[in-house]
Amino acid sequence: MQTVQHQARADGIEPRAGANIDEIMQKVAEHKGCGTSGGSGKASCGSGAGQNDLPPEIWEKVKNHPCYSEEAHHHYARMHVAVAPACNIQCNYCNRKYDCANESRPGVVSEKLTPEQAAKKVLAVASAIPQMTVLGIAGPGDPLANPEKTFKTFELVAKHAPDIKLCVSTNGLALPDYVDRLAQYNIDHVTITINMIDPEVGAKIYPWIYFNKKRYKGVEAAKILSERQLQGLEMLTERGILSKINSVMIPGINDEHLVEVNKAVKQRGAFLHNIMPLISAPEHGTYFGLNGQRGPTAQELKALQDKCEGEMNMMRHCRQCRADAVGLLGEDRSAEFTTDKIMEMEVNYDLESRKAYQAAVEKERQAVVEAKKAELEGLAGEHSDIRMLVAVATKGGGKINEHFGHAKEFQVYELSTAGAKFIGHRRVDLYCQGGYGEEDSLATIIRAINDCHAVFVAKIGGCPKNDLKAAGIDPVDQYAGQFIEQSAIAYFKNYLEKVKSGEIQHVERGDAHIRQGALTAAEAA
Repeated sequence: MQTVQHQARADGIEPRAGANIDEIMQKVAEHKGCGTSGGSGKASCGSGAGQNDLPPEIWEKVKNHPCYSEEAHHHYARMHVAVAPACNIQCNYCNRKYDCANESRPGVVSEKLTPEQAAKKVLAVASAIPQMTVLGIAGPGDPLANPEKTFKTFELVAKHAPDIKLCVSTNGLALPDYVDRLAQYNIDHVTITINMIDPEVGAKIYPWIYFNKKRYKGVEAAKILSERQLQGLEMLTERGILSKINSVMIPGINDEHLVEVNKAVKQRGAFLHNIMPLISAPEHGTYFGLNGQRGPTAQELKALQDKCEGEMNMMRHCRQCRADAVGLLGEDRSAEFTTDKIMEMEVNYDLESRKAYQAAVEKERQAVVEAKKAELEGLAGEHSDIRMLVAVATKGGGKINEHFGHAKEFQVYELSTAGAKFIGHRRVDLYCQGGYGEEDSLATIIRAINDCHAVFVAKIGGCPKNDLKAAGIDPVDQYAGQFIEQSAIAYFKNYLEKVKSGEIQHVERGDAHIRQGALTAAEAA
């Protein structure tokens, strides 16, 4: 408590007499630009925030970070390096796999790296992909259970590529022991996976933890883990380090409880909350997968995210990446940068060229923002209770620029008179195989976007177009090559006009299926 008070005063905040820790933490969070605003209790920053929504120092930290900014994820890339194999807890939804190119989920890698190999890989990737702005260490175990490998990697990267942001993703058990060291290495972004604050719930998720050279099980293990996670979060907030909270939604176990988790992490200054669907396919070999624990439907996931968004901003563009992912969110180019290939490369890290490329990216990004703003003006004064989802096929850059048959995922937006709001993505089977459409794949695509009224594409063939129409999904190719949100808002305005005129009748759509995992290196090759 004394430490929290000291940090508050250092930030120019004088706690009132008798203030409790929650009140002080919230004041510190507000000072950092991540507290609540107005009477809604909702955080004033988050993944959807733009330059004018955040204090300058916060904007600098998130503006080109694809995981902390939904806007940035259309334009900037990230990479993970697998230098941390050991883990200090066991999760019922996790099965760490090495030498695996056929799955895409946390804990899976094709190869483990030494810090020296990882540093060279970072330089090689950043030279080949100049919009790569973020290096994260997320496993395949826990980075802070492998502290020497983790911090050695950061040390080498910071020395040779000072423009790259450094991130850690941790379960939080060892976090309080390393917050000062994280600050020492100028690591501004830390993700903590927090699935519960009630040890009784935690005992159903975590069979054991290994702490202070002793293995704990059940409720006792969950209690220690939760206390350490929340302590670490408070310490990060004190030091001005942005924290994102990941939570896995497990129906029947912690789905309702995550509302309480959301409130707890908000009180302690978390910047962003990311609620992800459980990945539990039996072939992954996890405890939950082998025992029939289902994941949430698209409707269930969105309902929980919407409920929590009343308290703080939510991240909805997470791809639940592999521990060695490379590229834009939604793609994986790790197969291009294997250790054998990297060791043979002559890497020339040109910082000035990277800056010039990113300056061009920012111009494109600003064009997207301005186009959306201009289109939104046409909705001013419109009043309607209609909300609808649309799916978009895109290669990135904030544009509708992917052929329906080539799409490996669709981005989903919610349209209303408030504009276009990104709410998630849906992985799908590739429709075009060797130049021909696969009808079985089309059925899975329709299930994945069944809650959408329309799908925006750069191009689409006659057969899938007819099948989509028969399923009640409007295939839209008139906005090919144009900006997503501008086009979606224009489409919605036209839709409202048709409803008003009686030309069409608005009907609610059904639920949709969430495909397990994300794009794999094998599929991307």
